[in-house]
This record gives sequence, C-alpha cells and structure tokens, in this order.
Amino acid sequence: MNILLQAAQGGGMSGMGSTLFMMVAIIAVFYFFMIRPQQKKQKELQRSREAMKVGDKVVTSGGIHGRIKEVGENWFLIEVADGVKIKFDKASVFASTADVTAP
Repeated sequence: MNILLQAAQGGGMSGMGSTLFMMVAIIAVFYFFMIRPQQKKQKELQRSREAMKVGDKVVTSGGIHGRIKEVGENWFLIEVADGVKIKFDKASVFASTADVTAP
C-alpha cells in the first residue's frame, strides 16, 4: 500500500512539472515572436524620429503630408502648404519617401 502512495505522489509531481515547462515554453514563444520584434520596431522608429531634421518630408499619423520647418524637444512644426504651419507631437510623425507638394 505504501508503494501505491509513493507512485501516485510521483505521478502528480511529473504532471505538474510538465505543465510548468509548457507554461515557460509558451511565454518564451510569445516573447521571441511577438514582444521582442515589436520592441525592435519601436526602437527603430524612435531612432528615425530623432534623426529627422528641418527640410525632411514627413507624414503625420492623420495622413497630412508636409516638410519639417522647426524641431522642438517633443514636437515638429510642419509646413503643409505655403505659409500654413502646424505643430505636431513627435510620436505622430513618420518619415516620408513620397513626393510632397508643400514647399
């Protein structure tokens, strides 16, 4: 009877260990395939925003095209038409490769 108790207890620990291993494996997969690539993408986007300078073509998150006229600590002053300048937060501005009609 004592042998049956030991076998039952050992089997329970093995199942718990494999469950724990599977949880760690799932977390690792999420990290390496979802979280880490997103962090790399965010860092690259931040570097590109820091490299923007006066005269660069940009597009805002709202789809407005223009050129940078002034750079602040956390904002850009963008000219969208002759004499029309709008201040945008840096987080909503992206570099553009498209031709912009603004001067």
